[in-house]
Amino acid sequence: MAEERPVIGITLDLEEGNAAAYSRFEWCALRENYLSAVATAGGLPLALPLFPQLAPDYVARLDGLLITGGAFDIDPALYGATDRHTSITLRPRRTRAESALLAAALQRNIPVLGICGGMQLIAVALGATLIQHIPDTYPNALPHEQPNPRDEASHGVDIQPNTHLAHLLGGARRIGVNSAHHQAVCTSGRGRVNAIAEDGVIEGIEDPDHRFCLGVQWHPEFGIDPADRTLFKAFIQASGEQA
Repeated sequence: MAEERPVIGITLDLEEGNAAAYSRFEWCALRENYLSAVATAGGLPLALPLFPQLAPDYVARLDGLLITGGAFDIDPALYGATDRHTSITLRPRRTRAESALLAAALQRNIPVLGICGGMQLIAVALGATLIQHIPDTYPNALPHEQPNPRDEASHGVDIQPNTHLAHLLGGARRIGVNSAHHQAVCTSGRGRVNAIAEDGVIEGIEDPDHRFCLGVQWHPEFGIDPADRTLFKAFIQASGEQA
């Protein structure tokens, strides 16, 4: 009998309906390469709808949780900010649902991987604060909302030594990544920074107290660098192991 694939819950986005969209009514969305990256790495991808009250029931059936990115931001009030940049777009229901799923996953001690906005959610849960708009804080920063296609590299990131990410990537020091974000981690709280861009912007964070809870600011589901596939394989492998 073939070994069972670990079940990986993947968070969906929630889009407003209109006459020009997929539906006139609210609908859920997920880019296909999130699913295929999990399946190719050996996992069984399972899309998760956004019901915060059902988070413990979903997580009880999962072996790992993947928190995806999206074209929205974490509410600054969640990390203690009293102002809100004009560029910020909120999706409160999605944030509530993903926060509940993350809390339930950490309580069960199952592996968690956060991508882009998912990384920022993990960071905030670890007590971090965010830069609300990179160009305002770092005028000379790289174009983190890259002008070239998202399936191409934009810049390099330095993997920090003595981190879980460095261990998973076999000691890789610098990798090429894509970039699709206007916010970034500012202070890391109790999280540990595991990757930094060439311009000093934080690109990865992890929970040193959890067996596998880390986030990356880039989108490894595109498989631009060999390290991206290595990361997914490590995530799936950890999800198949007993805590």
